[in-house]
Amino acid sequence: MTTATLSPSLLATLLALTTPANPLSTPDDHLTIHPAPPGEPLSPLYTVTVNGQNCPVLVARVAPADPQRRWQAMDDLENSHSHFDHAAFASFDMAQPVDITVSFPEPIRQARLLPSSLGLQPHINGHTLRFQLQQPAPVTIEINDRWVEALHLFANPPEVDPPHPDDPNTLYFPPGRHLLHHRLIPDNSTLYLAPGALLQTTIADDEPFHLNPRTQRKNYQPALTLQGRNIRIRGRGILDGSACPTHARELILVADSANIDIEGIILRDSPAWTLPIRRSRHVRVRNVKIIGYRANSDGIDICNSRDILIENCFLRTLDDLIVVKTDKGDGPAQRIRVERCTLWNEVAHALSIGAEIRDDIADVIFRDCDIIHDKGREWSLRIFHGDAATVAGIRFEDIRVEDSQRLASLWIGQTLWSRDPQRGHIRDVSFSDIHATGNPLLIELVGFSPQHTIDGVSFCDVTLNGRPLQPADIQKNQFVRRVRIQP
Repeated sequence: MTTATLSPSLLATLLALTTPANPLSTPDDHLTIHPAPPGEPLSPLYTVTVNGQNCPVLVARVAPADPQRRWQAMDDLENSHSHFDHAAFASFDMAQPVDITVSFPEPIRQARLLPSSLGLQPHINGHTLRFQLQQPAPVTIEINDRWVEALHLFANPPEVDPPHPDDPNTLYFPPGRHLLHHRLIPDNSTLYLAPGALLQTTIADDEPFHLNPRTQRKNYQPALTLQGRNIRIRGRGILDGSACPTHARELILVADSANIDIEGIILRDSPAWTLPIRRSRHVRVRNVKIIGYRANSDGIDICNSRDILIENCFLRTLDDLIVVKTDKGDGPAQRIRVERCTLWNEVAHALSIGAEIRDDIADVIFRDCDIIHDKGREWSLRIFHGDAATVAGIRFEDIRVEDSQRLASLWIGQTLWSRDPQRGHIRDVSFSDIHATGNPLLIELVGFSPQHTIDGVSFCDVTLNGRPLQPADIQKNQFVRRVRIQP
């Protein structure tokens, strides 16, 4: 792989730093409020205080409220970047319970604090609402039904042993604005984005590219490539892709690597897949926040990788949120865990496997997650199988779905993305402790042929709008075997 490896002097030339800002001072030793990067616009809708201290509220582009504009953002590749509305987010670290106040320009009639599983109750008084947060978690606040313009509060646990700026094995980005084209992160090293740092990826005039045959667009190397062993990306800063054309580059690529840890950062406005993990093992993604709105701005794509843990993350993107795939000849995907994530799906799938499944996928668990919105035309929970491999041992457990139309689908068939001449198999899939609200909450099981079936599906403690799942709720064809429903 060709990389634009930068010498220290050239890196200094490419980095455009403004005057550094320090984390906002606070008398509370158990609270660290993250500053806004210099020059970053603040939200006109929200003012936030945490334990009485001002917490800057930034903006992010998100998919439009209007469904037709959302579909255009996905389907109109040439103009995908033009279809968006704005949401807001703020970030802080907490070690003890905190009191949060949110002010809004108009009188607050009602508010939702999501996910509902947190049990948060707002106290509303005029233009403000207050609540107490007991422990770190991503909290989404929707005021007066203006859900698309929601406020996302990223309450993090305290950082543990952040690296020193002079550490020779750390590429350290202090508070401020920075520009970077492409960077290869080598073995045994750390890239650190401090609170208040914004690292924006841009395209260099002489940067090499290849032409994507499907989109006829120029594809450049990822902003950050992790290719090796014992690599860390961490901090509380922001990696931003808004200066790159749609489909131009991924934000972070983990490829052919082992023992990788990505923690704490915010990934905003990726022009393509945000965080693909390819042919790697022992990768942990923790407390990462992803907001994206453009076509193919998938959140986390796990491809032909093993021993992967995704936990305590927040994702709101236009395309797939967390998805497992396999390319031909790159090995199976196995032992994958997705736990305690909060998800907002705009067009495609929230938690899924496929459509590309050319090597086997086995032992995947999606557990203890909240899907707070699913506005898509696809499915919340899905195995979407268009190729020839076998998918087996998949578990969807303890998942709370607060807004969905198409809840679950297991499907084998020919798709736009199919590459194999034959179809594959789906075996031993379980849905347990799934509680969903929405309308009409469809569930489908669709095999392909007598030789390419779905075999062994169990539903245990699944409720739809508060009532137990019934056999009539499941639409299935003749190529489905051994379906079991338990209270």
